[in-house]
Amino acid sequence: MEIRPVLMIIGVLTATLGCSMFLPAIADALVGNPDWIVFVTTGLITTLLGAGTWAATYQRDRALTIRQAFLMTALVWVVLAMFGALPFYWAELGLSYTDSFFESMSGLTTTGATVITGLDNLPPGILLWRGLLEWFGGLGIIVMAVAVLPMLQIGGMQMFKAEAFDTPDKILPRAAQIASGMMSIYLLLTLLCAICYWAAGMSLFDALVHAMTTVATGGFSTRDASIGAFNSAMVDYTAITFMILGSLPFLLYVGVLQGAWRPLLRDSQVRTFMGLILALSFVMVLTQILNNIEQGETAVRHALFSVISILTGTGYATTDYGQWGGFAVSAFFIITFIGGCAGSTSCGIKIFRFQVLFLDLKQHVREILFPSGVFVKRYNGSILTDDVSASVMSFIFLYIAAFMVLALALSLTGLDSLTAFSGAATAISNVGPGLGDIIGPSGNFSSLPDISKWLLSTGMIVGRLEIFTVIVVFLPRFWRS
Repeated sequence: MEIRPVLMIIGVLTATLGCSMFLPAIADALVGNPDWIVFVTTGLITTLLGAGTWAATYQRDRALTIRQAFLMTALVWVVLAMFGALPFYWAELGLSYTDSFFESMSGLTTTGATVITGLDNLPPGILLWRGLLEWFGGLGIIVMAVAVLPMLQIGGMQMFKAEAFDTPDKILPRAAQIASGMMSIYLLLTLLCAICYWAAGMSLFDALVHAMTTVATGGFSTRDASIGAFNSAMVDYTAITFMILGSLPFLLYVGVLQGAWRPLLRDSQVRTFMGLILALSFVMVLTQILNNIEQGETAVRHALFSVISILTGTGYATTDYGQWGGFAVSAFFIITFIGGCAGSTSCGIKIFRFQVLFLDLKQHVREILFPSGVFVKRYNGSILTDDVSASVMSFIFLYIAAFMVLALALSLTGLDSLTAFSGAATAISNVGPGLGDIIGPSGNFSSLPDISKWLLSTGMIVGRLEIFTVIVVFLPRFWRS
């Protein structure tokens, strides 16, 4: 297999990441923090290595094949996480490379799990870098979900092929064209979110960083207490609004900008997603009231915020929902796996896969009741083919299997059952905080053994790349000519 086109793309993206390191350098230089030298140094190293790789492998008008797309998709996240870890490692944080890589991978996959404490007192460069990692990761996830995964027919994503790019032999040009449209919408949402946060009382810097991590549904904050540190209902509702917007299909936004609102309002995924938010939030409001935790508007706001934060995989926190009782803990653990809509920045199994599973079950029951009947499955008005159903069921099986294997591996590293299982769930689903006193909403991942952090980092990328992308690369048949 020709690997030069793959290295060329990785080189371009690595150089872009390197150039972005100069932004935190400027932020640190403005406040006189010496870490600006770290960002300049890592920026130069990353940019030069990326540009050098691009120049050495440059091929004009060379499109990616399916196999090259698989390899590129798997490799680029690892390579970018390795370079993204350098500022954390060389800055005055005292982090090991294991911790630095964990933080970088958590950012790029928009997981939001962190090993850094004392965020309130950190220099602006590191805080901005964490926000940029999640922002770039969120954009990359949209492009991957819209332009690459549908062409690779991963986990039923072939249902979401863009009609204008329906031939499977030129993935790179399609990705570039789709990315340009997605970038405009992504920038617009980020700008609007920053303005709303600023109007709600955040400083301009806090508003910018939180806007990047909210739209990316990543969850990195500038405060140890996350969004709860601002103690503002307006901030909470701003986060709620833009977490939802980041979890809706971005291709539908293109139609909205062109004046077509109906597809967004009528989309089956969107309607199910919104209905699920309302139902789960209602249950959590009752849970708080019955347990005498919160009442009235505060209970509604905390329920909405917590449900949306976990469901979308953002991982922000305004309160420790682990104190809401056993039912709430169990419910949030289940919510961790669901996720938002396909083609968004959110994570998890995704709403549409549960819908496909339900349609398959419904058809199976009908065929049992009416053996002579002919039933056609439809999704959003289109016929649901058997290959999509098989792909979705295979994905869900592998998703659960990957979770169980990771949870078992984490248990073998000495973690207690709650930490191991919730840690595996939060890594595979790219959510952020887990459950319990150690990695729950009021804790972080810094005290875990190094081997646990490497396992969790692996889980993050496996979950973010929709499992199949990673598995296929390790199959011997993949490398045969």
